[in-house]
Amino acid sequence: CMGLNNIPMLNSDIVTGISLMLMFIAFGISLGFKTILFAHITFNVPYVILSVMPKLKQTSRNTYEAAMDLGAGPLQAFFKVVFPDIMPGVLSGFLMAFTMSLDDFIITHFTRGAGINTLSTLIYSEVRRGTKPSMYALSTVIFVAVLALLLISNFAPKKKQEA
Repeated sequence: CMGLNNIPMLNSDIVTGISLMLMFIAFGISLGFKTILFAHITFNVPYVILSVMPKLKQTSRNTYEAAMDLGAGPLQAFFKVVFPDIMPGVLSGFLMAFTMSLDDFIITHFTRGAGINTLSTLIYSEVRRGTKPSMYALSTVIFVAVLALLLISNFAPKKKQEA
């Protein structure tokens, strides 16, 4: 099953984009936002799995079962016990998937319909015609936001864990 996880990672973006486009056309699905969303989910799920799986293997099954024994339901035990343990993996998987999805031009180019633009396709089309000053402003905002998040995450006071 984990072998299937590696297929989208080993294929190049252009192979994945063209094959998804051909699949959508073969099933009669019109290209648009739904196809972009499905393509990006297909492309990013393996990276999220590879981020979450090690954290999931580090967790002890006994804590989940102990929560169930103490009266928690399955959902409550998951969200109160397991989810906080795997949260760093979930967060890193989310950030990686978001960044890759924001940046991925090839898959979006082949699976988008007419009139649909994402940031990567907009930048690509503007580079050919000439970049607008608003694109420079957007790039500055994104850069400052990422820099602020990095500074906050690296220099924020750490909570001491009680033993």
